Amino acid sequence: MKGDILKQFKAFAMRGNVVDLAVGIIIGGAFGKIVSSIVSDIIMPPIGILLGGLDFKDLAITLKEKTAETAAVQINYGAFINTIIDFLIIAWAIFMLVKLLDAMKKKEEAAPAPPAPSPVPPSEDVLLLREIRDLLQKK
Repeated sequence: MKGDILKQFKAFAMRGNVVDLAVGIIIGGAFGKIVSSIVSDIIMPPIGILLGGLDFKDLAITLKEKTAETAAVQINYGAFINTIIDFLIIAWAIFMLVKLLDAMKKKEEAAPAPPAPSPVPPSEDVLLLREIRDLLQKK
């Protein structure tokens, strides 16, 4: 029973789609971290400078001030803006990747099929036998 379940799990886990999905998730997570770094470390600082030295990470609305016993309650809309920009960059990159894959697929579909191989001409023996057959049929 236990071995049967392990065999079934191994068969499930080693199917191509599951492995491809796992690889996609891992690469997607790494890509998301790269995009987050680009947004927070490269894109947002110049935008902040253009807006008068504003740091988007610090943008927040304080709902309740910090006390000795409790932390401040804030709505961190600056982090939310960073997340929206992350999403837009990732969505754009995925859109462009899908467009590239579609273009490659259309090229592949539009490529003419290779010509069918020409039939092999019959040998002289076959031709001679056909002549004999045809002569016999005429008689």
